[in-house]
Amino acid sequence: MIQSIVEILFEVLLYFYELTGNYGVAIIILTIIVKVITFPLTNKQLQSTKAIQEIQPEIKKLQEKYKNDKEKLNEETMKLWKENKINPLAGCLPLIVQFPVLIAMFRLLQDTEALFLSKGIMEFDKMFLIFDMTQRDTTFILPILAGVSTFLQQRLMTTDQSQKAMLYMMPIMLFAFSISLPAGLAMYWVLQNLLSVGQHMLINKPVLKGALKKNENS
Repeated sequence: MIQSIVEILFEVLLYFYELTGNYGVAIIILTIIVKVITFPLTNKQLQSTKAIQEIQPEIKKLQEKYKNDKEKLNEETMKLWKENKINPLAGCLPLIVQFPVLIAMFRLLQDTEALFLSKGIMEFDKMFLIFDMTQRDTTFILPILAGVSTFLQQRLMTTDQSQKAMLYMMPIMLFAFSISLPAGLAMYWVLQNLLSVGQHMLINKPVLKGALKKNENS
């Protein structure tokens, strides 16, 4: 299944490379297309995250009230979720569905040079700005951007203080991976993270506006 997705994504990447004559630009276009296709799933995931964030004050009250009674805490938490029509697993399903696409993009951008050679393309313009997208970024610019953008995305998505360790671990892991992997893959992560941050801010815009209006009135 994943190999089939890789082949489809490569054909799209190849089309846009031939259209633009620039591998880096082709990656940007492909990343945007993948984001648009997966938008309904990520939108559902982000809305679920938003709903959980909105009831965090109530959950904290329950945690304080029943800190010595885990069974009662779980019972009251489930009741709170039910009252607010929240399914905590709703945010996980879209991520699981997207996973094959993410793995396919990883394989594609890791092996793009070999895939181009399989099509008989021996030489191609691999440069985008100062980076060779098929080789690791020795300037560390893209790995750093991958780590920073991952931190921003994780910061917005984190709803539980128990997940706080991941807020710092994920950016470090992405930075470490990006150092040894092709720059094209690092750029894909940066673009995906920035698009996710933009999508998250768009979904939470009404909440932010309401908060600002409330502060102005007070």
